[in-house]
Amino acid sequence: MRVWPYLLSTCLVSPAAWAQDQGTSTTTSTLLDRLVVTAGREESSIAGVAQSVIVVERDEIEQATEISPNATDLVERLVPGFSPSNQTISGGSETFRGRSVLIMVDGVPRNTPLRDVSRILSLIDLNTVERVEVVNGSSSLYGAGATGGTINFITRRGTSEKPTVTVRTGVTAFTENVGKSAAPETSVTVEGRKGDFDYFFAASGELTRRTYDGNGNEMPSDAMLGQGGGDRTGSADLFGVMGYESGSRRFEASVDWTYAEQKPDWFTDYTTDPVSPNFSDAYTGEPLKEDSKYFTAKYTDSAFALGDLEVKAYYNKIFKQSPFTKFSAVNSIVYYSGDPLNPTADYNQSALEADRTGLNLTVNSPIDFVRDGATLTWGADYSYDDTRQKLTNGWDVISPMTQHSIAAFAQAEIPVTDRFRLQGGVRFDQFYLDVDDFERPEAYVGQFRMAFPAIDVLGGSFDYNAFTVNAGAVFDVTNELQAFGNFSQGYSLTDIGAFTRRAGLNTTAEACDAYGALLGALGCAGTPDFTISYANIAPEPQLVNTYEAGLRGDWGDFRGMVSAYLSTSKDGVNYDVAANRVTQQEERIWGVEASAEYDINAMFTVGGLLGYTEGKYDEDGDGSINDYLPNNRIPSTWKGLAHVTARFDNGFRARGEVEYFSGRDRIGGEELDGATLVNVAVSKSFENGSELSLAVRNLFDTDYINPTATATRGAPVAGLGRSVFASYRVTF
Repeated sequence: MRVWPYLLSTCLVSPAAWAQDQGTSTTTSTLLDRLVVTAGREESSIAGVAQSVIVVERDEIEQATEISPNATDLVERLVPGFSPSNQTISGGSETFRGRSVLIMVDGVPRNTPLRDVSRILSLIDLNTVERVEVVNGSSSLYGAGATGGTINFITRRGTSEKPTVTVRTGVTAFTENVGKSAAPETSVTVEGRKGDFDYFFAASGELTRRTYDGNGNEMPSDAMLGQGGGDRTGSADLFGVMGYESGSRRFEASVDWTYAEQKPDWFTDYTTDPVSPNFSDAYTGEPLKEDSKYFTAKYTDSAFALGDLEVKAYYNKIFKQSPFTKFSAVNSIVYYSGDPLNPTADYNQSALEADRTGLNLTVNSPIDFVRDGATLTWGADYSYDDTRQKLTNGWDVISPMTQHSIAAFAQAEIPVTDRFRLQGGVRFDQFYLDVDDFERPEAYVGQFRMAFPAIDVLGGSFDYNAFTVNAGAVFDVTNELQAFGNFSQGYSLTDIGAFTRRAGLNTTAEACDAYGALLGALGCAGTPDFTISYANIAPEPQLVNTYEAGLRGDWGDFRGMVSAYLSTSKDGVNYDVAANRVTQQEERIWGVEASAEYDINAMFTVGGLLGYTEGKYDEDGDGSINDYLPNNRIPSTWKGLAHVTARFDNGFRARGEVEYFSGRDRIGGEELDGATLVNVAVSKSFENGSELSLAVRNLFDTDYINPTATATRGAPVAGLGRSVFASYRVTF
């Protein structure tokens, strides 16, 4: 397997890995001409950005969905620094350059900063997306969360002068048992313009059934413990946006409702290799559920006195319920039933409720007095978060929290010469956090085989701030080739809710503080007061520095990009699977990413991508960064994809690809194996504009262990076996 990184480096993919339908010999637009908004909060071409960025256009999204309609699969294929998918509804252990990723829709974050519940990316409906913009590396331009990268999904708008309806229907089935795995899906979009008004509406639905691995075994419904799976799930999405445009002014409002419900039949047996459904233990909890609503309104004025103006207001109402879990080898802490022989309480299931309101102001002003063509993008952001997480019996499982944040930013671009451009910016965020008092329920801890009584967690009011900067440069080596380099900072709020959920259990010092002599075996002493203050356990906000340099170019038939990076943090955040706790240590991550694509002729295109990520941290706090980061931060050191696409005059298109991930063997006793998978797809376009497609994933039904899913809880999780996806799309 070690030869694979070299082989893939000779056949690399473009930043948009899906080939376009035309050869570049007749193409006037190049990779460097593609527009991107996310990198600087203003519209700019890739050529003007001093970071490695990826832009995926609508036609490429449509071709990508011929193999899989899932947004996680799309990102996994196009972004070298994004970890392999865990192949479930969850985003557990799916990292970006070994760190967290900020996921946005139309520039509005969908993350929940005070309590990280990673179920976002897989639920985005690609039928609503016009393009995807990916900015690699840490950034603070949109606030907290982008320590590894930013992914922004730009939704579609009505462009047709007459109403246009597109219907798509499809079915996915595993060849091991087609009848019991066939999963139907369908979507409808309606768009159009009338005078100064435009509209776009979309509705989609999917019903997954049983899933199977490459050995023919049925997959469990909750292989990663509390994260949910990919089976027995019904999901739906409703999206609508309406806009009014008058001269230089435009107003639009959108709403997006995402719903999903998974109803497992069986609990999971985590003692088998790989983990499996326990057919003798019927699931007894409530379903996993997602019921989230997003509202956004935006006003723009390109003739504003100070430049281009954008004002955006949004409200996110998020509900995420996790599945019921029981005490097991991978679940060492549960809420206590009172029975040590069966310690799991029947309410050991929680739901996150997070409301977020925000207002963004952005102005792009020309500053020609500094230099002809220079611009300054500046503005202010405000957000309010109200976050709660409750058990099914109504008890709080974290301290209820509210937070106000106010930020101001400025970002400048200065063309020093025709070939050399400088960029730089600053941002200041001020946070005001209110943490309510709450009683952390009694918990059974398997490590000590005892129940830890409930404790009172004392809250309070706190304030803190973050000052971040970025600076970069772009140099046109030739008309086709650019060199770029940058330094950028991003920050995160370190999952405050997770620390309060484990209050009194995060460290030995916390346990001694709350339980005193009750934990004499740990060296604790004193009278137990069953109380702990949030001020004594509060995590530090994480500030990440990223240093990056690279090359990108487009010579018509050949286009590609390569970059190397280093990211550092003094307060990195790690989840200890064995101890079931969150800790912070100094850390360092480094990597290389490359992508390229070559049009052999108007018929054939070949390409590939390659990513390498590795990192270390100061595990024992002795000041030396000499221990490798846990696998749930970096589940695969190498990741690659090689493809060939063929286009025919009669409307047929065929694609074959080899997907590779190395796994990771840096940590003793926790080796993650890699795998090589083959995927194929064919499609046929008809004169009426309809299209029929057929794809096979994991063509050879390879039996392998999914490194990302396995890293989440340390229990081996099999990868998906061979599946067939057939779809038909028609527009009228």
